[in-house]
Amino acid sequence: MESGALKVRVSVDGAKGKGELSVPVPSAAQKTLKMERPLGGLLAFLMAFLAVGMVFIAGAAVREGNLRPGEMPAPERARRARVVMAVTAVVVAGILYLGRSWWSAEANNYQRVVNIFKPPAAETKLENGNRLEIRARGQDAEWSNYVKMEEVIPDHGHLMHLFLISAPGLNRMWHLHPERIAGGAFAEDLPSMPAGHYQIFADVVDKDGFPWTLVGNVEFAQIDGKALAGDDSTWSGTAFAAQGTETGAARLADGGRMIWKRVAGPLKANAPMNFKFSVEDKDGKPASDMQPYMGMAGHAEFVSTDLSVFAHVHPAGSVSMAALELARAGAAGASGELQAGMPTAMPMASTPLSPEVSFPYGFPHPGDYRIFVQIKRAGRVQTGVFDAHVQ
Repeated sequence: MESGALKVRVSVDGAKGKGELSVPVPSAAQKTLKMERPLGGLLAFLMAFLAVGMVFIAGAAVREGNLRPGEMPAPERARRARVVMAVTAVVVAGILYLGRSWWSAEANNYQRVVNIFKPPAAETKLENGNRLEIRARGQDAEWSNYVKMEEVIPDHGHLMHLFLISAPGLNRMWHLHPERIAGGAFAEDLPSMPAGHYQIFADVVDKDGFPWTLVGNVEFAQIDGKALAGDDSTWSGTAFAAQGTETGAARLADGGRMIWKRVAGPLKANAPMNFKFSVEDKDGKPASDMQPYMGMAGHAEFVSTDLSVFAHVHPAGSVSMAALELARAGAAGASGELQAGMPTAMPMASTPLSPEVSFPYGFPHPGDYRIFVQIKRAGRVQTGVFDAHVQ
């Protein structure tokens, strides 16, 4: 019956003194598990058995509690025992009613917290033909009391990471970074995009370091927009072919390749894995011009073909960079919130990065997935795309 997010706390005691590090973990209950019928039936039987037993024990205590061996209870004792049994039955029924009310209140409160942590909806409006406005609406009415979009904090140097993925083929993807406008909304002048249906995943981080993904969809006509700049990126290619397909290598925009160095055997759901990718230049040699992309060696997006799963993962895992910054010793105030002037990006490497990048992840359920792996080479963001079938 735990609710809300957790954190990993590490305490160290050594020659240089004591230290403690705590990192918020983006974990939250997604549903309430139902009790199995056999177990429920057994518990109901035991409850009835104990309740009836308490009534008869009370009656027997009054009727026969201090009788001598072989002595029969007097009629008066029997009448008094029936009265006590009736009173006991009422008390036991009241206890059961209060217990059920308490449990129902706990379950309802737990479900309310579960609803609060469900992905908020991304409500969109297209203005002037290419300006997309996004507002967040929680699935629970109390969500906005806990999460203020006016107070979200930067993650990888941006307040929002917007992913637009064409559906159902997943053959186009844009990674954009809208700016916050008045009223807690976000807006982005879109690049040129073909007409079609697009799934929206918009990542933000609240002031406590907890990441949220706004989910929605939108239908666009042909958009004639601006050119991509800065950290914005795009990819287009073939649509997801068929169920059960897998790919092990992806061609990059500059003629190089990205290779998925996967372990042998089928991919399993609910199992932690480390996804390793190596980057080659157009001559087939390990890339020597790798650079950090928004403070990380790479970014990966795991998307199920039915669009029920979206995960934005980094080499450090799914913990946001803002949460890592919050964990720095002396960087957070008593409230645990990000303080003014705190850095929100990792320092850039002065030398080229390794041509290999890896991401820890575990597929939540079986099915088909498309994996977008984004890296930066010689100032250009490039995306490798891989298809995976999970058993």
